[in-house]
Amino acid sequence: MSSKAVQDNEQTHFRTCNLCEAMCGIVIKHDGDKVLSIKGDKDDPFSQGYICPKATALQDLHEDPDRLRQPVERTKDGWKEISWPDALDKVAVGIKFVQQKHGKNALGIYLGNPNVHNLGGMLTIKHLLGSIKTRSRFSATSIDQLPHHIVSMHLFGHMLRIPVPDINRTQYMLIIGGNPLASNGSIMTAPNMRQKLKDIKARDGKVVVIDPRRTETAEIASEHHFIRPATDVLLLLAMLNETYAQGYADKARLNNNKAVSLAPEIERIADFAKDYSAESVASITGIAAVDIKRMVTEFCEAPSAVCYGRMGVSVQAFGLLSQYLIMVINIVTGRLDEAGGLMFPKPAVDVVNNSGPGYLGKRHSRVNNLPDFNGDYPVVAMADEMLVEGEGQLKGFMTVAGNPVLSTPNGEKLDTALANLDFMVSLDYFINETSRHAHIILPPVSPLERDHYDVTFNNFAVHNVAKYSKALFRKHKKAKHDWQIYLELAKRLDKKVSMATKVERLLISVLGPKFILDQGLRRGPYKGLNLKKLKKNLHGVDLGPLKPMLPQALKHKDQKIHLNVDFYQADLDRVQAMMQDYDDTQILLIGRRHVRSNNSWLHNSQRLVKGKSRCTLMLHPETAEQHGIKDGQDVRVTSRVGSVVITAEVTDELMPGVVSIPHGFGHGRTGVKQKIAQAHAGVSVNDLTDDTLIDTLSGNAAVNGVPVQLEAVAPETSNLDTTDSKTDSPTTTSDSESSSAA
Repeated sequence: MSSKAVQDNEQTHFRTCNLCEAMCGIVIKHDGDKVLSIKGDKDDPFSQGYICPKATALQDLHEDPDRLRQPVERTKDGWKEISWPDALDKVAVGIKFVQQKHGKNALGIYLGNPNVHNLGGMLTIKHLLGSIKTRSRFSATSIDQLPHHIVSMHLFGHMLRIPVPDINRTQYMLIIGGNPLASNGSIMTAPNMRQKLKDIKARDGKVVVIDPRRTETAEIASEHHFIRPATDVLLLLAMLNETYAQGYADKARLNNNKAVSLAPEIERIADFAKDYSAESVASITGIAAVDIKRMVTEFCEAPSAVCYGRMGVSVQAFGLLSQYLIMVINIVTGRLDEAGGLMFPKPAVDVVNNSGPGYLGKRHSRVNNLPDFNGDYPVVAMADEMLVEGEGQLKGFMTVAGNPVLSTPNGEKLDTALANLDFMVSLDYFINETSRHAHIILPPVSPLERDHYDVTFNNFAVHNVAKYSKALFRKHKKAKHDWQIYLELAKRLDKKVSMATKVERLLISVLGPKFILDQGLRRGPYKGLNLKKLKKNLHGVDLGPLKPMLPQALKHKDQKIHLNVDFYQADLDRVQAMMQDYDDTQILLIGRRHVRSNNSWLHNSQRLVKGKSRCTLMLHPETAEQHGIKDGQDVRVTSRVGSVVITAEVTDELMPGVVSIPHGFGHGRTGVKQKIAQAHAGVSVNDLTDDTLIDTLSGNAAVNGVPVQLEAVAPETSNLDTTDSKTDSPTTTSDSESSSAA
């Protein structure tokens, strides 16, 4: 087609990028059949023209020749396309066979991270789960943000009532274990984080980063402090101690701060950290006592301030206690529900008032006795539930938009477990490291073929907005949406449903899930807002800045903040044991993110993986010298569970004694059908992370702070030894990078 013909056919489509949490508005130029360009939407009230490099991958994902467009079945002669009716029938038969032979709970299900970015999936997944009726559920939550949910459930009465930094107005932002320049926020939906942090500094504010690595965020911060991995809990205890020692908690109480007055147990917090002085934790954390005291003083003296902790805090042995302490510090210093502090968003679709509050530990996993949260068992339990024989053993499995072989601890063990199941089905675009074990793969349409509204991430937005995007491309008549797959399976698996459920399913099948969205908007907190109005506002609707919401935001019946001191204080015995047994000679492994990556599923985009290798072992020059490792040399990294060989990147970005491998790689396993990802295979950090390392208070995986050993690989050995001792994946590294858990 000539350029003039393209110009004549050019059309414009406005939507929200749904590849990460930032909710960036995009402008897509297209000719009706093909994407011509993707750029930021300057008229979007939330992102104001900003996009990150991932947005262009929407085109790559839609056009990817490796993306499945039709169900496939694994046969002795390889993968074969089959029709949708045959595929759905066979999946239903497989699930029924497993459950009738071994029991309802012998069929497990794993929900991956992309589910929460999917309007239809979010609003209809209950029909699939309800029809399967298994209690053996797992999700990406317990390798990511589980501590956030438990703390919010305890303190504020609902697992989704999570306050976020009012970053647009704060004067002092303390970031612990977060890299928002790479993640675009994360439990803090905020596009263009670079500019937002620069704006804090421009208004004479301060940004302080605490991280074992000098991240992209730390590079532009006012101040950065290295911290020994998994010792954040000690820093936070010392900061809480100092807050009381310097009188700032008393000052907040005397000022009659609303959050303080709404917390009946607040007086007990005064003694919570009394045994943890700045001096007592300095040597273990690596942060000088004078700096800890100064940070507390500056935080409390700032006109407005907020403490924010994310992945690096959550995924360690004291993740839950650490996130609790972050919340407590914000409360006792009077920073909760205050402009520039930690505030509650007010989304147009009120998910909190339309979902259960959550619960912890109603049941425990069969093998390792780990607590469930809101019906999900920790992911670290999955492999053992499949491998350990006995009543209740998992014999079948379903994955929905997830790749746990690469994204959960001890991936090689899970890889082995999946290979021995009686039946497995995956709902996925690709034949990847996990879905290659499935007997049948059911592929949904691409993101550009479905409507979008951010049901989830407006709950964490730093400014209240609402935006609906209709599908850019009409799906092929032989393709199916996620929600259509869910309903079709539900119909086959469970015929005895209530009349109300039958009516709801009929309405969804005819009208699509957007009718549920419209109901949510109409019942929401903004009078007159509905789907029709959003459709007229193609760039979205600005609903205003965050505002104080206490006590109305609290979901406890007494509308108080429940600090649950006894529950969290009991974990201090474990903290004391850690301090007494601490070994500062260990080499500790941490992960890392990159803005051009998203877990394990965007590495098949050439424009995102091209360039310099990003799947490397970062280590400090001092650590490299101690182990005889030179920049660019192959290194064998070994943990309790496995070993990989990866190229060294010697850099002072890491503190001594710490090494970093990005998350999401390891695409060289046999049977993966993603050509570009395989050409940039890298190694999987989760072949090193240990499924026995957990936060025992929550069951969350502790994938940061994993002890490892390093061994320089001689060039001649490296050339010969191209496979890891435990896996069939190549162990020579390649040019890809990482992001958060999936």
